[in-house]
Order: sequence, then C-alpha cells, then structure tokens
Amino acid sequence: MKKVIFFLGMLFCIIISGQITDIKSTAPATISAVPHYEDLKTKINLEGAVTKADKAPEFPGGMTAFYREFRYNMDIISAKYNKIDIRVYFIVEKNGYVRDVTAIGENKKHLQAAETAIRRMFVRWKPATINNEPVRFLYTFPLSLKKY
Repeated sequence: MKKVIFFLGMLFCIIISGQITDIKSTAPATISAVPHYEDLKTKINLEGAVTKADKAPEFPGGMTAFYREFRYNMDIISAKYNKIDIRVYFIVEKNGYVRDVTAIGENKKHLQAAETAIRRMFVRWKPATINNEPVRFLYTFPLSLKKY
C-alpha cells in the first residue's frame, strides 16, 4: 500500500511540476549548445538534427496527451533519493517516428525506465519543419521527481 501511495504521489508531482514551454523560445541556438552535448554525441546520431524550427514537432493530441502517455508507460521504481533529475533526449525524424532515445542523469534504473517509457510510445509525431520542409529534431524532455 505504501508503494502505491508513493507512486501516486510521484505522479502527482510530475503533473504539478510539468511545464509546457514554447520550444522555439527556450531551445539552444545550436545543437552543440544542448546540455550534455558531449555525452549525447556518443549516444545519438545528431547529424542533421536541429533544436529550433519554424514549427516544433507535435505529439498527436498535444503535450498533455504526451505526458499522460509517458506516465502510463513509465515503470514503477521505488526511489531511495529525495530528488531525481533526468533529461530524456530523442530524435523526431522527418517521417515523424521517434529514434535514438537516451536519458542522462544519476540513477541508472530511473534512466532505463524513462527511456523505455518513450520507446513504448509507438505513435507517429507531426515532424518539425523549417520553410515547410520536415527536419530531424532533437527533443529534450526534462523529468524531475521529488519525494515529499
């Protein structure tokens, strides 16, 4: 019962602390300015990927649906830490499919759970565009969990 209450509390924290921001205004100007760039270039094929576009990629149903689907797919893991900070990176390809998912953070179990949750979403995104041409887009999804 304690685990269920803890899990519901963590989900509540994700819902409350999740912020939807405009990608165009907060994205780094170049791909090399992305946090954890040195780690990313060894894990993800960043060739041709952008972080800014005229139109950002769109999850079907919007970001609220994305967060809901992510929570549904996220495995339950007991947290021994008071705070968990993870950044999930993935490429939304020109055809709208998600590729090259990786997570960077401190706890390996939580990193794997976050990566798996994204990979379980077999949904085709509407791709990012520049001058009405689809482009590869590096999407960053920050995930913070706090234990109260």
